[in-house]
Amino acid sequence: MEALDERQWNALVRGGYPFLQHQFLSALERCQCVGAACGWLPRHLGCFDNGALVGAMPLYEKHNSWGEFVFDHAWAAAFHRAGLNYYPKLVNAIPFTPAGGQRILARPAARREITAQLLHGAHELMRQGPFSGLHSLFIEADEFELLRTRAAVSRVDCQFHWHNRGYRDFAEFLSTLKAKKRNNIRRERAAVQQSGVLIERLDGHTAKAQDWHAFAAMYRRLYDRKHGAPAFTAQFFMTVAAAMPTQIQLVMARRHGSPCAAALMYLDEHTLYGRHWGCHGYLDSLHFELCYYQGIEICIERGLQRFDPGAQGEHKIARGFTPTQTRSLHWLQDNPFTNAIQQFVGNEKSHVKQYIHAVQQHSPYHQSDASSGETPYNPPP
Repeated sequence: MEALDERQWNALVRGGYPFLQHQFLSALERCQCVGAACGWLPRHLGCFDNGALVGAMPLYEKHNSWGEFVFDHAWAAAFHRAGLNYYPKLVNAIPFTPAGGQRILARPAARREITAQLLHGAHELMRQGPFSGLHSLFIEADEFELLRTRAAVSRVDCQFHWHNRGYRDFAEFLSTLKAKKRNNIRRERAAVQQSGVLIERLDGHTAKAQDWHAFAAMYRRLYDRKHGAPAFTAQFFMTVAAAMPTQIQLVMARRHGSPCAAALMYLDEHTLYGRHWGCHGYLDSLHFELCYYQGIEICIERGLQRFDPGAQGEHKIARGFTPTQTRSLHWLQDNPFTNAIQQFVGNEKSHVKQYIHAVQQHSPYHQSDASSGETPYNPPP
């Protein structure tokens, strides 16, 4: 990222989308959150006009499927059994970030042409190198149509997002829920208030170094309990907070004056993104308060349209989040499993469709209509 002009790069990012900001991606590299040690090697593509950056594709050479959240382990296993190499592969995505959004940077006046050139360049790199395929993950809907080609395999999945219907305050949002769900949320919030926990919201200006070290320790503890490896470091959090101070929200809970839990969120012009959580011990409903209810309040107060709290989690349904489909595209070369993979993704789309339909039957809202924020299922062919 250091080889690409920050100002020119950011001028191509739509709506202030935080995870494509030059500062975010370069911090990943400088703080060694990506690199050979974790199998994310930067291979970014740039498109230039008289020396000016007019388009770009964040691209990584991958030697595993860690941190992608679009799972292809079965594909990799099939290649391995056939004596073929699935890794390395090329991935057009934001490392460790299952948040949908822009994946191609392009000057608006020539967006279609520049996108086509970058996709062609990525395919050339795939053919020239020892790469089994190219994968573009969590693509926004209109860009999905620009990127999709006949050779692409498309996949869908489901996340749960909250949609702001112009609520004046949290109480008005609660009034749209069924009584049982509304009362449960009130009980959970009351439990946190009665626990003696104090909650504050910090941004990149107000969060201090000790806050970030405390958050990083709680974040690491979560991975230690699950026998995983945390992708991000305190240095990364501090670097991004300093570079993008107004696009960060650290929701910190303190008990007896000491940090006991925190949730990290990012925001752009229209969306709040919940990304990380950590805690020291269990307190009733504190996770729901920090990760969901505080985020909903932030959206209402700031007039943000949507809250994307991250991947998975059916427990979000009862708290006002509704199903939203995600999209990805995959190009595989020298693929002996074309029919099997097409059958796989066909079954997957059918399953996701049935799942979303089943989830919509349990909507927490008074009426399961557009006003509740539910997203219709439109699977790509």
